[in-house]
Amino acid sequence: MKKYTIFFLALLFVGLLSAQDLVLEYDEPALKWTEALPVGNGRLGAMIYGGVEEEIIQFNEETLWTGGPHDYANEGAHEYLDEIRQLLWAGKQDEAEDLATEHFMSDPMRLKAYQPFGDLVLYFNHIAPAMNYSRKLDLANAIAEVSYKADGANFKREVIASFPDQLIAIHLTADQADALNFSFSLDSKHHLKSISTDFDRQILDVKVFDGEMEGKAMLMVKTDGIISPSYHGISVHSATEATLYLAAHTNFVNYKDLSRPASRYIDRSFRKFTELSFAEIKEKHLEDYHELFDRFRIDLDQTENSKLTTDERIFSFWKQPDDPQLLALYVQYARYLAIASSRPGTQPANLQGIWNDRLEPSWDSKWTTNINCEMNYWPVEMTNLPECHEPLFQLIEECAETGAVVAKEHYDADGWVLHHNTDIWRAAAPVNASNHGIWVSGGAWLSHHLWEHFLFTQDTAFLREKYPLIKGAALFFKDFLVEDPKTGYLISTPSNSPEIGGLVAGPTMDHQIVRSLFAITSEAAGILQTDAGLARELNDMRKKIAPNQIGKHGQLQEWMQDIDDPGEKHRHVSHLWGLYPGKEISPQQTPELAKAAQQSLAFRGDEGTGWSLAWKINFWSRLLDGDHAFDLIHLLLSPAETEGRTTRGGSYPNLFDAHPPFQIDGNFGGAAGILELMLQSHLGWIDLLPALPAALKNGSIAGICARGGFELDLSWSNGQLDEVRVLSKAGKPCTLKYGDREITFDTQAGTNYTLNGNLEMQ
Repeated sequence: MKKYTIFFLALLFVGLLSAQDLVLEYDEPALKWTEALPVGNGRLGAMIYGGVEEEIIQFNEETLWTGGPHDYANEGAHEYLDEIRQLLWAGKQDEAEDLATEHFMSDPMRLKAYQPFGDLVLYFNHIAPAMNYSRKLDLANAIAEVSYKADGANFKREVIASFPDQLIAIHLTADQADALNFSFSLDSKHHLKSISTDFDRQILDVKVFDGEMEGKAMLMVKTDGIISPSYHGISVHSATEATLYLAAHTNFVNYKDLSRPASRYIDRSFRKFTELSFAEIKEKHLEDYHELFDRFRIDLDQTENSKLTTDERIFSFWKQPDDPQLLALYVQYARYLAIASSRPGTQPANLQGIWNDRLEPSWDSKWTTNINCEMNYWPVEMTNLPECHEPLFQLIEECAETGAVVAKEHYDADGWVLHHNTDIWRAAAPVNASNHGIWVSGGAWLSHHLWEHFLFTQDTAFLREKYPLIKGAALFFKDFLVEDPKTGYLISTPSNSPEIGGLVAGPTMDHQIVRSLFAITSEAAGILQTDAGLARELNDMRKKIAPNQIGKHGQLQEWMQDIDDPGEKHRHVSHLWGLYPGKEISPQQTPELAKAAQQSLAFRGDEGTGWSLAWKINFWSRLLDGDHAFDLIHLLLSPAETEGRTTRGGSYPNLFDAHPPFQIDGNFGGAAGILELMLQSHLGWIDLLPALPAALKNGSIAGICARGGFELDLSWSNGQLDEVRVLSKAGKPCTLKYGDREITFDTQAGTNYTLNGNLEMQ
């Protein structure tokens, strides 16, 4: 009992340390977007620059996209399927791609783009230069803050994106009476826009140029000062405090319907503005946010570098990676971004989460389902944020609807299919180009997220509700797989290995995903006591799918043919899906395949774009080589734009992941990879500190989740496990492993179990 008490006192102390350290902090305003600080409530997002003379708050509403409801399926495309397959089997790849380009791609071939909404600009008239400047993002409270001293007064701004009240609030204060003087206005990059002002409020209307999307934003001020019109829009004079309330909505109802007038929701927001004080909004915001964020804590060694501003910490980490607590901050930042960009009832996080300042964003800021969309959700279950997974489940349901049409039109198959990209209109057909767009496993991969949620929660009711989606993905491949004329194996064709090698027959990645899909469908059917015949059929087919192969260079083959180029440094390493996030390759159970996967990683090299570095961190963690994984963490947390650094990926000053440009997937994937060093649960047991690198010799985690319905707190020192507490949420048997030690014990739901570093029950 004494050790148990000491453990939790230690965790409490760690929590206090972490709360103090959970801040991105800077001593200068942001000069560009990747230095600005993000806030979000799942639907509304904003980037805070923190200027003194001019403050820019660039904002987004998640449903403002180009285009409109559209069926991307190419009617009758399946009539060319057999001919494409025959060309590929005959080695005529170019002809197959040409035929597919002409007859098999989506209509149109390019998807639509996520849009910025507008900018709120504030203008201040300080006489003297600012002193004691500070700009920060408080992750523990989800508040962006700016403070400085000018003209004899101390000024402070707080910005929050409230989920309960669905607005962004900016609170400005001065510690001297009548010292707060500023003006403000709304604007937008959209050419089709109008701005109207009425005393204490402005209305911004925008229309997206190429479609049916419309948006309306309203900004209102409440202050103890004097409100008057100004050149910029509205001015506030002689105030001590003022609050700006910002709301934005579109006419989006769902991917098939744009009939909702945005003005109806703006009117509702206006009533809320007039009724609520900033203090009331902030109180509800904190209560809502803490309920999610406070479930998980991580603390690692603090050093002198931990005291630096965040941009200086990133630079110092590049020079000498002696700042373990930066990794803890990175993990918590990913959790913050998940809460800010993916809440129940919203769209899932896209390539940039919810933040975008360009009319033509990179890769249209869509959902890329050959890795990037899935990577956004790797850490949510593990870090105790299962609610943040829900928007992805909604996307899966909607893509299953459009994907059923594509399955029939393009493949004459049952079930549903999703290719490598989708947008807000839930495109499911192959897009962009035939040499990389005809990748058929997006729906199969996404279905695993439904299964993973079940594994972590053991929620049978959830599994019963979502099982038809998993089954539908499996039914497609039951019809789609064909026998390879050379080997007799069942293979996936036409497809590709994202995004390399062109259109092929039989990419390894597809086969790994489909084997796993058939396995989880069969297991789910058994749990739910349904579809016994289908389960048997899928299990039989699974054994006939082309297996993983080891090539002449000792590598895991990426294709059916042994044609891997050892000199290839492509950012995708798709054929290692079975290592992570899959589980059919592991040092513990398939050592020869794990060795071949390691050789493939060695050939690809450690360099890469930000999300590629993040995936490689997870690969090396699963290979139980924590020191190599830490080398990649070093690259990921190094500055992306520093002169003399040639690595493509890295981190911007605001800790956003650099592809480059910004893609949020590396933030999420990197956080997942860091945690895989400390806990793994994919093989049927919970492995404690399986790949702990020498650089992280001391630390603790509280609230980390494992498959089987378990939540754990663990601490370690000098590289050795000190203690672990296991909370059983579902009452399942628990197996823990640490090094060569192992223990299995029965549990009761809602009960805690504490063990020492030798896995002895306390």
